[in-house]
Amino acid sequence: MAIQKLYAGAKLRELRGRLSLTQRAFSDKLGVSLPYLNQMENNHRPVSATVVLALAQEFGLDVTELNAGEGERLVSDMREALADPVFAKTAPPLADLRLAASNAPAFARAFLDLHRAYRQSHERLASLDEALGREDTALRASPWEEVRDFFHYCDNYVDAVDRAAEHFMTGAGTRSETQKDALIIATDALNKRGINVQFSNTGPLRQFDPATRTLALSARAASPTQRFQLLYQVALQTQNELIEATLDLAQFQTPEARDIAKIGMANYFAGAALMPYRAFLEAAQTTRHDLERLADLFGASIEQVAHRLSTLQRPGAKGVPFFFVRVDQAGTITKRHSATRLQFARFGGACPLWNVHRAFETPGHFLRQLAETPDGVRYLCLARDVSKPGGAFLAPVRRYAIGLGCEISHASSLVYSDGLDLKGHFEPIGISCRICERQNCHQRSVPPLERRLKVDPDKRGLLPYDIAD
Repeated sequence: MAIQKLYAGAKLRELRGRLSLTQRAFSDKLGVSLPYLNQMENNHRPVSATVVLALAQEFGLDVTELNAGEGERLVSDMREALADPVFAKTAPPLADLRLAASNAPAFARAFLDLHRAYRQSHERLASLDEALGREDTALRASPWEEVRDFFHYCDNYVDAVDRAAEHFMTGAGTRSETQKDALIIATDALNKRGINVQFSNTGPLRQFDPATRTLALSARAASPTQRFQLLYQVALQTQNELIEATLDLAQFQTPEARDIAKIGMANYFAGAALMPYRAFLEAAQTTRHDLERLADLFGASIEQVAHRLSTLQRPGAKGVPFFFVRVDQAGTITKRHSATRLQFARFGGACPLWNVHRAFETPGHFLRQLAETPDGVRYLCLARDVSKPGGAFLAPVRRYAIGLGCEISHASSLVYSDGLDLKGHFEPIGISCRICERQNCHQRSVPPLERRLKVDPDKRGLLPYDIAD
């Protein structure tokens, strides 16, 4: 098996910039010549094992960061953007995209922002919302997409907020082997700040009245939801300065994006407090990532546990890199994150061959799937339905399916791999039909835009056309 060479020029330049070192000083510390460092920083040479060792010993760098997934995410996002018909005759080859992602990541992100603005302008015209001619029609990413991309590109891990949540629970007396009820901890913390917590059978899930210092929670909500909502309020009351400082660094384009991100940060704190990093990582490894056991240990829901597993990316103490996704019954992705090489479509639904779509057919059960993407990477995929009852006979029930998975090299760390032939058959899945190169997929909805088609009116196979090699 050929060894994959490691090109990490952008990471080396970023590290050197953080240390305020010249190329000469940096090369001396790494024990390489100045021309060799220059070639590595420009991805003309791969990073050698000697340099990787020096980075770890001299600077304490977590070397797994050199192979972080941002480059793969940028490549995946650019491929999807370039699948737009406007690029049909000018789309660059995959090798060029990889060079752009590794050598000029800021340029690649600027291109994605530009394409998103272009796409949104067309959506405005198509919906006839009369945006043209108004003064407030500057083309920009929607606030929701801007926040989603922020978490996406920081690997869904915010170190300062994560550590603050862990410290909050540690100060409350929580130990890794005995989890004190977060409901009591959060209620006590709010009471100390003069906030009265009440439970009501009417009203919204959570409502805080600043005038009376009263927090009302729905008594009909499940216990994990009540704990989470209490910790959310704790975040706003005790971590506001930290959250605001983090938002300042993010530099969101609009006040709406910042407001949405603040909710996201408070939610992040709530999840990290409910499942403190070190205690949760230890329990995940001990239980072999058994979601049901972890949910029981930490008083969390299956979805909360799955989402938390995808955030275990603390430098020096990383967990298994997971992807996590949630889809609704129409197949639309409502949450997505990947610390693996698998990246999700930014627009539209997920591949119909993926087991997450079948989870609605088997409520209450985990589905397992051995899957292979077109790039040859193999995964162990889990899927399960998630229902959120309204708490009353006529109240609507929200139904989703969640997907969680990892590359097959980590499968033995999961209890869900037991009994599976990890060297057997892997089902072919893709990302989006427009960028998927599989030729004979029986579920293909549209042809790939990077391939030529052959149309024969006298022949019909799985599709009304053939995809040229």
